[in-house]
Amino acid sequence: MKHFLSYFLATAVLAFVAISVSAQSVKSHKVKKDETIYGIAHAYGITEAELRKANPGMERPDYVLKKGDKILIPVGQSVVPAADSKSSLDDVRQRAIRMGVMLPLHDKNGDGRRMVEYYRGLLLACDTLKREGLSVDVYAWNTPDDADIASILAKPEAASCDIIFGPLYSKQMDKLSAFCQQHGTMLVIPFSINAPQLAENSHVFQVYQAPASLDLSTSRRFAEWFKDYHPVIVDCDNPNSTKGSFTTALRQELNARNIRYSLTSIRSADNSFASAFSTQHPNVVVLNSANADDLTVMFIKLRDVVTANANVKITMFGYPEWMELATSLEGNFHRFDMYLPAPYYTNLSLPSSQQLAAKYRAAFHQNMSTFTPRLALTGFDHALFFLRGLHKYGRSFDGAAGRFGYQPVQTPLKFEKQGANGGYQNRAFMFIHYKTDGRIDTINY
Repeated sequence: MKHFLSYFLATAVLAFVAISVSAQSVKSHKVKKDETIYGIAHAYGITEAELRKANPGMERPDYVLKKGDKILIPVGQSVVPAADSKSSLDDVRQRAIRMGVMLPLHDKNGDGRRMVEYYRGLLLACDTLKREGLSVDVYAWNTPDDADIASILAKPEAASCDIIFGPLYSKQMDKLSAFCQQHGTMLVIPFSINAPQLAENSHVFQVYQAPASLDLSTSRRFAEWFKDYHPVIVDCDNPNSTKGSFTTALRQELNARNIRYSLTSIRSADNSFASAFSTQHPNVVVLNSANADDLTVMFIKLRDVVTANANVKITMFGYPEWMELATSLEGNFHRFDMYLPAPYYTNLSLPSSQQLAAKYRAAFHQNMSTFTPRLALTGFDHALFFLRGLHKYGRSFDGAAGRFGYQPVQTPLKFEKQGANGGYQNRAFMFIHYKTDGRIDTINY
């Protein structure tokens, strides 16, 4: 399945490109149904830029190729571009950006429905960019788990893309990564954490870090931010917990920095549990479980500690999963000065979030899903960031911090180069701070 949408602004101005075409150096072509400018150029062995230069009308921002149109096909070396190379229509900064989407876009299961919402966020960003004077051509392919990705990549429209968002499934990564490397296409991997291609393909941009990498970077930032605190690491005795890897990494980081910390258990008797806390320094508490029941028990034990000793000051450090619990447990989050490390955060009370939610309802006649992260907002942030970057810097855009003013609605992005020949990894990081005065701060680290 392919959907094609074009975004143009009537007042957009394209630089004039001088051409010289002799009567003996052209042939005529009658446009057939579903033909594209790129496809016609490819069929005749010429570039899209050459075809546009031979047909000046194609340079108008409102031009639409129609069935039955007769267009000129240049032959040989008859098309002579202007001397100013900056006016070349092959420069992504001087023409519509061609954006590809290769994700499961269907209603058969949760993967498809989630990616449809993400795709809709991409489209909302394109609409916003249109109002800013940027044009985007959007090509979208449904690539479910069993998709024949090779047949999709064989389509001429795929090779014309400047940027592709996808895939969702790791088994499609090899072919798509190699394809983007071959064609010089930026590949944005929006969700998958399994992308070994990142190490050797400079066209790959991976948004999410693998858990082991994230544990290490979170531990380092924890040690820097809470350097004046006394860490208390609590064993929740939960065999199903997946957070032991983080607390292990954290202990290694604290040991390396010679930072003293206490170990205790959620099962410890009250006196023994309370003895782990300092009365001289503020304490920062870390559980080795993200389980909601363990967290509830923890709140009870912490209340007992501060009730028994007013000199004990407690801050908690949690996990991104706890954002799902914020509505029901927000009072305790504020009471214990909770910090949540997170790669995303949505403040739904902000006008920007509310306006996007309203646009989503108006455009797609339904509300965004309520689970976090809000995938439509994720898509919106991703498209706005990368398309603005391409428009400003062209193919040299590397996604690094400070390239342009970027205020995310939900998802901060700050990419770093991975090795001499590798791609780019998003290293943006936030603490969501539920302050004791009832406010919520986001701290970009």
